Amino acid sequence: MRGDLVRKLLARVLTTGLAVLAFLVVALTGATGWGLAIAVAALAAAAVERRIRPGADGVAESVLIAAGILVGYARRLDDGFDPALAATALILLGLVLLAGPLRAAGALEIRAANLPVRTWAPLVTERLGDALLVLLGLVAVAAGAALPAWLPLVAALLVGAGCAAVGLDLARRRFRPPAGGGPVGRALRRHQPEFVLYFSAPPGSEYQVTMWLPYLERIGRPFLVLLREPEFLPTVAAATSAPVVFCPTLKTMDEALVPSLRAAFYVNHGAKNSHCIRFQQLTHVQLHHGDSDKAPSANPVSAIFDRIFVAGPAAIDRYARAGVEIPAEKFVVVGRPQVEAIEVRREPARGLAAPTVLYTPTWTGHHADANYCSLPVAEAVIRRLLDRGATVILRAHPYTSQNPTSARQLARLTELLAADQARTGRAHLWGAAAARELTLTECVNRSDALVSDVSGVISDYLYSGKPYAVTDMGVDGEHFVERFPLAGSGYVLRRDMSNVDEVLTQLLDTDPKAADRSTTRSRYLGDFPADSYAEAFLDAARRQLEPDWNPPAPRTADAVAQDGSRLSPTP
Repeated sequence: MRGDLVRKLLARVLTTGLAVLAFLVVALTGATGWGLAIAVAALAAAAVERRIRPGADGVAESVLIAAGILVGYARRLDDGFDPALAATALILLGLVLLAGPLRAAGALEIRAANLPVRTWAPLVTERLGDALLVLLGLVAVAAGAALPAWLPLVAALLVGAGCAAVGLDLARRRFRPPAGGGPVGRALRRHQPEFVLYFSAPPGSEYQVTMWLPYLERIGRPFLVLLREPEFLPTVAAATSAPVVFCPTLKTMDEALVPSLRAAFYVNHGAKNSHCIRFQQLTHVQLHHGDSDKAPSANPVSAIFDRIFVAGPAAIDRYARAGVEIPAEKFVVVGRPQVEAIEVRREPARGLAAPTVLYTPTWTGHHADANYCSLPVAEAVIRRLLDRGATVILRAHPYTSQNPTSARQLARLTELLAADQARTGRAHLWGAAAARELTLTECVNRSDALVSDVSGVISDYLYSGKPYAVTDMGVDGEHFVERFPLAGSGYVLRRDMSNVDEVLTQLLDTDPKAADRSTTRSRYLGDFPADSYAEAFLDAARRQLEPDWNPPAPRTADAVAQDGSRLSPTP
């Protein structure tokens, strides 16, 4: 975060400094050529800043750059007052002043992908800043070449006409909205979606929604994905054929949530979920984006949903253990469909000569009580694994780069793996090769054992039947397994790494807890047939779309059937 702040500050200083310098050189000296060259450099700096700070307000810098270019242009022509140049100046001033408000207005418009409509106004307003920089660059080139002033005037008129058309369209839709709704709303009503996947999250969180898209498509009913942040639109749209809609405001949500919808699915506890919960005619279902013993996995906010789909009965116990009181009838045990492609090892594999170990450090979390990240002590683990001849797959959490310290620690681990690979030829994987080119399932299937922090990866890995070690990065000590029961079927690495050799021996050689994992797997992931594992989720999701369906209420966490129905009491 500190590094990102420094980059933004440098970009701001460079753009402002070059803009001021360009104007001063042109206005106060006779070095017009140098002034125009500096103005072009300022435009390039402004373009870079727009990439680093997309919402940057560059009005003052743009005015200075435009003024410097126009003064230099007038000096180059040296023909006295030029009406064409004066008109160009007025248009440029209007564009500089209007680009920001138009961009802000366009950002409030609904956008869609995978629908037979084109929402062109928001896309154009998003590019107005770039168009203005290009136009100023063309005027600067024309000034440097002393071209006739009517040439930049024509270019300015074309850009100005485009801005006027966009502005009129936005004003028409704002003050005189179509009686039948906008084009996106009309297209969605024709599509007749029965459920919506609602998603709001920080940048880098698209994995939370893309992991669910294949299973939502397998439900076999029309649906849509509703996003609240624009940066997710291209990625999510590329991952599904379903309509994907970006709704920046509550008003645009009213347009997107058409009457055919019956249910809304969520994959996290984002604050903006409340914007969709207000639609009381929908059944609201929390799916989560992983199952783990982390504190956020027993978030009290879950109580606002009508249904909470959980992987196994252990998730229900987790809420109770955290003191979160939620009516039992809200829970529906559906398994974790994402594990269906994980290969199950039926018999323990002990004493492997050259094991492949998957290491998945999590991130530091937003708060200290949710910081389970083992990166500060990971070098000791990696070195011991290399000493044992292991091939390491290093798959870090997507949020790791948000913390500069974690990013440096991760970089150190990749250096170790790269050096060992060059020395021994072992095919270690890290970075994009482990996190983007391979899915988590593929990483699990390639490995013989797992070293992980407290995270949902352990639950997924549990399905494979293979051994895992869990890092204890807190102060729980002997109470660690009480707080994180999933660690009871694994091997716990202490924070000081004092037992690292003992744990790796158990993990890779003796595996004394092999028998325990089968029971744990049923409690955490449900006891569903492997050849139809995902059907439990698909069936439960389809039932949410049936009118007036309510699942029978389980009496206790231990009495929850896999389909969410109540088990008969034992006599």
